[in-house]
Formats: sequence, C-alpha cells, structure tokens
Amino acid sequence: MRKGIVPLGAASCAALVVFSSISYAQTAPPKLTTSQWQADVRFLGEELPKRHRNAFHRVKKEDFDATVKAVYDAVPSMTEDEIIVGLMKIVARVRDGHTSVIARPYFRSGVYPIGFYLFSDGLYVRKAAPNYSDMLGGKVVRIGILTADDALAKLGQISFADNEMGVESLAPRLMSDPEALAGLRIVDDKQKLDIVIEKDGRQRSLVVTPTGTFENLLHDLPDARDVAAPTGESPLYSRDRSSFYWYEYLKDKKLLYVKHNEIANKDDEPVAAFYKRVFDFVDANPVDKFVLDLRNNGGGNNTLNVPVVVGLIKSKINKRGKLFVITGRETFSAAQNLVNQLEKYTEAIFVGEPTAGHPNHYGDNRPFTLPNSGLTVRASTLWWQDLDPRDERQWTAPEIAAELSFSDYKNGKDPAMQAVIDYVPGSTLSEVIQTASTQQAPGTWPRHRLFASQSTLLNHPTREPFDASGLQLLPTGELLTM
Repeated sequence: MRKGIVPLGAASCAALVVFSSISYAQTAPPKLTTSQWQADVRFLGEELPKRHRNAFHRVKKEDFDATVKAVYDAVPSMTEDEIIVGLMKIVARVRDGHTSVIARPYFRSGVYPIGFYLFSDGLYVRKAAPNYSDMLGGKVVRIGILTADDALAKLGQISFADNEMGVESLAPRLMSDPEALAGLRIVDDKQKLDIVIEKDGRQRSLVVTPTGTFENLLHDLPDARDVAAPTGESPLYSRDRSSFYWYEYLKDKKLLYVKHNEIANKDDEPVAAFYKRVFDFVDANPVDKFVLDLRNNGGGNNTLNVPVVVGLIKSKINKRGKLFVITGRETFSAAQNLVNQLEKYTEAIFVGEPTAGHPNHYGDNRPFTLPNSGLTVRASTLWWQDLDPRDERQWTAPEIAAELSFSDYKNGKDPAMQAVIDYVPGSTLSEVIQTASTQQAPGTWPRHRLFASQSTLLNHPTREPFDASGLQLLPTGELLTM
C-alpha cells in the first residue's frame, strides 16, 4: 500500500524480500563474529517494537521476547543460514505482511529451478526447468528430510504474512530457496534438494540443484498446465499477468470480466481512465454479470481505488447477483482496502479464497538497518482502518468458496469463474439462511439444501459467512441444530 511505489503483487513482493536483488548480488556481505550477530539480534528485538506502529497487536510481548532470546542464545551454535532464518522468525512473529527483513544479501546460492503451489488437494510442482520437466505435476511427498506438510509448517514460521492465506502463498515460494531450507534444517546440504514426488500412481525420488533465479520462477519456467494441455485455452485469470488491468466481454454469457492485477496507473492509461472506459462499455452493452478479479492483486497506491468504487456504486450492475469480486491468497494491502470499500458500499458477492490481509491492518512500512550485518528491516508505520474498529477478522472471506485443485489447474478450469457463471439468486449460504429465517415455521426450512450443500464450510477458512448468518438467527430463537 506504499503510495507511489508500483508493486509486483503480494506473494511476489514478499518473495523478493528473500530471493532477488541485482545490487545485493554484486557485493559479498560481511563475515560477522558471534558477538556481532548477537548484537544484531538484540538490536532487532529492541528496535522493531519501537519502529512498528504496534508490534504486539497479534503477538504477546513476552512471546516475542522469548523468540528473540532463543535466537540470541543459539547464535554460537548456529550456521550463518540458521542465524538469518532466526532473524526472519523474529520479524515473522509480528504477523504483519508489510513487516519483513530483506535476507537476500546473505542468500546467494541461487534458487532451485522448480516452483511449488499449494492446491486444495496438496502441494504440487507447478513449474520446473526443462531438465526437471518430468517433475511437473508431481505431488510433493517429501522435501529434504521432512514431509511436505512438515516442511510447509516450518516455512510458515519465516513467512511475513497477516494470516494463513498469506502463508499459503509465500511458504511454497520459500521452498525454492536453498538458504531458507538449510536455515530451517529441512535439508542437510543446500547444494542439493532431495525431493520425493508422486506422479502417475508411483513415487519417485529426485535431486535438484540451485541453478535457477527468482526471475526464472516468475516468468521463464515451463508450467504444468502448459505441458498437460499445450494447445488448450488458458483460463482468463492466467492471461496477461504483467498488465495492471484489462477487461474482456464474454458475449455469449453477457458477462464482463475485469482483471485488476496491481493498484497502480499504467503509463498510457491511468486507473480512472480505464474504469471510465469499462463503465462506458457497461452502459452501452447488455451486461448481466460483472466480475472484478482481484485474486492476484498485491496492492499498490490505495488512493487509486476511488474511481473503481465510485464507478461501481453508480453503475447499473451494482445489484446483488450482478456484481462479483474474486479474491484469493494474494489479495493484499491496497487491494484489501479496495475489498473493504466494495464490501462496505456495494452489493458485491465475494467468490474464491479468503484474502491475504486483515480488513483493518498495518502498512506503509519504513526501513531501518541492522548495525553489523547491514540487513534491512521494514516495519509498518500506519494503521489502516476502513471498517468498524471492532472488526478483527483475519481476512475477508468469500461468500462463495471456490478452491483450486491441481486437476482444475492442469485442465485450465477456474472454479471461481465457474461459480459466478453458475450462480442463481438464493443459492449462496447467506441467502439460504436469510430465506429460511423468513419462513413461518422452522419445519419448512430447506434443511437438506442448507447443510448438505454447505457442510464443507464448517471447518473451512470461509466459514465466517456461516457463523455470521447463525448469529443473525440467534435472537429470533429460530436456529436449528442437526
């Protein structure tokens, strides 16, 4: 949400903190003594709470201090990678996706040229260099000496994130970094990654070396979807990810799809001009459904959200069942601000995954430097409160949950868009409960439809709408239990 800065997206920016910097790569970092590293640990533990707007908003001070002490005491027996990871653990304890330590000066081994993604049915190899192409589409069973789940849990300890959705986005990316895995003792030798995958009904063991770059992971590596269906049509959300915003009209469905990837102005068409063109199109054409896709939007300049929100408020498609917003694990920062405003002022139905940001959150980070290592730490300095001050939700949950499985991904399917296309009034959980609450007799409520179709939400991150609807019915005495 830093004004005037063009972001790469939530996960990409967070991963850059660890992976990539051309300027850092040209100068070797200093070799420090034990006492110098301990001084940096102590300085970080003392300075971060001073610099952050409220470092103890999600972690108790005594727990934060205990983490600092544990790292400080362990430094004499730690490797350099373990010390850097220890510093990352301290910063990650704040649980703020805008607060981070830039570890790249000491992370210099390159990256494993494979990209991981956590789908609804497990962790998979989504991208791989040509010499590892037989790994594409493999479900990860083991990473180094740990199971995939245990490795992800450890990487979550150094993921700079507001919530678990942010961790789900960042932790698989950190899995490609040799120093991160070595520092967490997931691998014994960072020059080779032992990995076990399951593919085509059998398990295979492979060894990967760190010959890639972060830029490879973002742009260059072959993708499992391209290999699975090389001539197939890619889903809309995966197209033109480098463009800040664009739209496409699906004439046969009378659906206008807008992909908004960054909260920033294009050089040739500012946000306001783009959305004027969008709403002019809406006025001039038959549009039954309008989809604003923010699932890959990591933020930017939140002052640019005004023309989006005002335009939607005024538009003929600002009606329930016509306006849909797709969110996901990369929806963060200024994009979270936009979600907040759309939730507050429009009739939008949210679809997809929970967002990576708290609705009310800290941001606008500023740097400070550790005295001996020279590592840069960025700490949030402002509190952004768009909604009720009592709103302590950890994310904005979708009303219609739509997770992506690996099968969906490789076959070019988009469950979120399909949910929008399939939507009919009265079909969402809140609508079912709202309709049920107006029935005269509880016996007439659509019990089977409600609980059979939505039961998967009961232990799911998107259960918030279920809980809210239940609370709505409590005062009436009409809430049924099964």
